[in-house]
Amino acid sequence: FSFLQERLSYVLGLLLLLHSTDSFYVPGVAPINFHRNDPVEIKAVKLTSSRTQLPYEYYSLPFCQPSKITYKAENLGEVLRGDRIVNTPFQVSMNVEKKCEVLCNFPNKPVTLTVEQSKLIAERIREDYYVHLIADNLPVATRLEFYSNREEEEKKKEKDVQFEHGYRLGFMDGNKFYLHNHLSFILYYHREDVEESQEHTYRVVRFEVIPQSIKLEDLKADEKSMCTLPEATGSAPQEIDPTKENQLLFTYSVHWEESDIKWASRWDTYLTMSDVQIHWFSIINSVVVVFFLSGILSMIIIRTLRKDIANYNKEDDIEDTMEESGWKLVHGDVFRPPQYPMILSSLLGSGIQLFCMILIVIFVAMLGMLSPSSRGALMTTACFLFMFMGVFGGFFAGRLYRTLKGHRWKKGAFCTATLYPGVVFGICFVLNCFIWGKHSSGAVPFPTMVALLCMWFGISLPLVYLGYYFGFRKQPYDNPVRTNQIPRQIPEQRWYMNKFVGILMAGILPFGAMFIELFFIFSAIWENQFYYLFGFLFLVFIILVVSCSQISIVMVYFQLCAEDYRWWWRTFLVSGGSAFYVLIYAVFYFVNKLDIVEFIPSLLYFGYTALMVLSFWLLTGTIGFYAAYMFVRKIYAAVKID
Repeated sequence: FSFLQERLSYVLGLLLLLHSTDSFYVPGVAPINFHRNDPVEIKAVKLTSSRTQLPYEYYSLPFCQPSKITYKAENLGEVLRGDRIVNTPFQVSMNVEKKCEVLCNFPNKPVTLTVEQSKLIAERIREDYYVHLIADNLPVATRLEFYSNREEEEKKKEKDVQFEHGYRLGFMDGNKFYLHNHLSFILYYHREDVEESQEHTYRVVRFEVIPQSIKLEDLKADEKSMCTLPEATGSAPQEIDPTKENQLLFTYSVHWEESDIKWASRWDTYLTMSDVQIHWFSIINSVVVVFFLSGILSMIIIRTLRKDIANYNKEDDIEDTMEESGWKLVHGDVFRPPQYPMILSSLLGSGIQLFCMILIVIFVAMLGMLSPSSRGALMTTACFLFMFMGVFGGFFAGRLYRTLKGHRWKKGAFCTATLYPGVVFGICFVLNCFIWGKHSSGAVPFPTMVALLCMWFGISLPLVYLGYYFGFRKQPYDNPVRTNQIPRQIPEQRWYMNKFVGILMAGILPFGAMFIELFFIFSAIWENQFYYLFGFLFLVFIILVVSCSQISIVMVYFQLCAEDYRWWWRTFLVSGGSAFYVLIYAVFYFVNKLDIVEFIPSLLYFGYTALMVLSFWLLTGTIGFYAAYMFVRKIYAAVKID
């Protein structure tokens, strides 16, 4: 349990820091001031590839190792992401240049890679792996310069600069493999203003690398671990032949440059989006579509309802001269409890839990408290919030279960606490077994898994029970009309009232409102990009809530007009229709955007996609269900019923 206590103390510490911080920048990440010659530690995070989706530890490849390997203590989010932060033998001092230095301390004795190691490196190069290092918590980036398609005259002047996260392990030319064995680090510092008598202090504000492949013969090393780099034109790259032993030198150079970038905005280079325009365009597009549809729907529904209600209430005076028709007919059955009320209320409870978690996470991230510079904070916060939101999930599930004439509240609470999390845990456990088999650092270690189970049964389950107990004891929802003893017969329905047609029709609008944002989220998850546009995401989330509610109200209105009163389950299924489109989009993204060919990466992709789709369905289904339920109670309260 020490592990769990450590995690809890970490979260409490984080909350206290949030409370005490007065700066806008990420709490808990304070700037480090360096003096000249101070060591700047360079650590390795992991190796990643968007082709295999399997992260590996830095020392899973035969890189030079320091005399003592120490791993940084990590938070839950970092462990789940597969980060394994470890020290490296690079010796870098603040504002001290290094022309070229050999990394492993045998200046005249090159590193010999065995056939096994050479094979492994060649395989990782083929799989397009990137190496991620950090200096003072800043990730390393490779500068990519290219000419944008502007006018010819301007072309000569201006290059577009973009940054790639990490650096490529090596490259292929034909069937030959070449390893990047020389790293040219370019670090940028910002000189802080100090009083005249004091020594200057510096802060690291950018960390770039230019990886090079240089053949052993061209790197001339002397006794003092110094080396001389060849002329750029005359050097040959360092080939790795997977069929035999290879000899090479690992070398690096360090160059410092002064920069005007302030410490607080040092992450901006990593987060520069080339397409903020697209976001604004998509948001405006979504807002216009949603408002346009809201207008139309509200007008139609309100006008039709007013007419309906006026007619129904007038009919009483004419004493049954007109036969009842439309939704008033089913007033005696509309609140008849559905089949499987326990499962329905459990799923809706999990939906409420997800809704609260997502809302808080996006809001807190929008305020800048979960920026990418605090690694793993987003994941950790989401996990803990989901556990703690069990109170609300339990409360809403319990109250609804009571309304649906349920009696076994203990069983209902257990179902709420275990149904959705159990499915998630089961899928993750199976996927984790495959990742373990590949020896990837993305596999969740056994202690972490035990800690997550302890959190689930030690925090989430009791809280769900607590919420469920109070929800079940509370007055059930007040239904405005009584339910008849005998259920009425449902007329035969038209083809377009079919469940599946409903799902297809209802899913288009919410999905259309958010699908551009979905593209950026997918890129962040599957292509190792940073996602940080939480302000946009918050707007999109609100648009999603509004559009789900509207569609759900329209669908339930049509259904009741067709004299079909079995709306409970149907509303929940149909409102989550956009999840079906998310699934189709995920398949499209896999085929068109990703370069995944092997079985296990494909399995991981579709396993995690299934979890996303399931969660999204619960979320949108819950939003739609509660909107429809409020609507149905409102309209039946408005008509006079004998």
